[in-house]
Amino acid sequence: MELFNQISLFNQNSLNNIDINSKEELLKFIKDLIKIEDIQVVKNSLIKLKKLNKNKKIVNDYSCLEQDIEQMIESLTLERVRYYLNRLIKSLTQTKTSNVNDLDLNKWKQYDDIITDSLWILEKRDTTGAHNAEYWGNFIPQIPNQLFRRFTKQGEWVIDTFLGSGTSLIECRRLGRNGIGIELQGKVVEIAKSNINNEINPFNIKTEIIQGDCLEVDYNEILKNNNLKHVQFIIMHPPYWDIIKFSEYENDFSNSKNLQDFLDKINLLVSKTYPILQKGRHLAFVIGDKYSNGEWIPLGFYCMNEIMKAGYKLKSIIVKNFEETRGKKNQKELWRYRALLGGFYVFKHEYILLFKKD
Repeated sequence: MELFNQISLFNQNSLNNIDINSKEELLKFIKDLIKIEDIQVVKNSLIKLKKLNKNKKIVNDYSCLEQDIEQMIESLTLERVRYYLNRLIKSLTQTKTSNVNDLDLNKWKQYDDIITDSLWILEKRDTTGAHNAEYWGNFIPQIPNQLFRRFTKQGEWVIDTFLGSGTSLIECRRLGRNGIGIELQGKVVEIAKSNINNEINPFNIKTEIIQGDCLEVDYNEILKNNNLKHVQFIIMHPPYWDIIKFSEYENDFSNSKNLQDFLDKINLLVSKTYPILQKGRHLAFVIGDKYSNGEWIPLGFYCMNEIMKAGYKLKSIIVKNFEETRGKKNQKELWRYRALLGGFYVFKHEYILLFKKD
């Protein structure tokens, strides 16, 4: 009889007259629901709550409330509904972050735009804000965006050893990460400065561009000048050996004399930068393969081996599909013919190799 009265009272006060206007009222409502022993009473209340949330957004800092409610409504047992109710309380009241990013894992459903699969299918590059594809060989902004959000926190430091036209430092500005970029060519440095300065700096972070050879610059001096002991993320997007010739500089990676010379440069660069990365943090290396003289040259895997020689642990091999490239734009039929004629497959991917310093 007491249980019946409890349910009847809840029906009357909470089911038929739901009026929730704040997170605090929602939490009280959820805690009351957990006490109810009749699953149908609980589900009917959740249906009312879902309708109310559609009419007015109850919680501004949690976007998955409706999704959570629907999951509870579809649950088959009272135990499962209560599990989801308790998890919702955690989502609304507790923050759970790691030491490498700002993502709140109690609200993990909100990050549906963050890729966790090892295959990235990206139809076209982000051209919003200061981003553009004018510089041949720059990578798409979605790569640093995804990596910085997963593996850095706001206010931390990122270094890009092949800055190019500034894509990674534009993303640093957008996401509130301090960024250091190294670029060999003076004319490209000017392009990068122009692009980066066209992006607003809402977090007031520091951006530094260094013109120089990434194999010759003094990384300890760079840290000292910024009052740093370490950086928290390193990103490298070198030339894919000699596929594109970027300059006449002898130390330009695209002017490497042969494959071994290219790999020796990779090894030297990784070894020089290894000490400046904070322990437990990550290096991302973006590279594609090469086809030459009837042979597929797996640059990605060769470079992977060189990086692991420096002491890094391999965390992921991400394969990124790319549809739009300047070299193959509007030439799909030609490349298909060449592939059929030459007995090879057209490159539509590159690798994002993720490493961790233990």
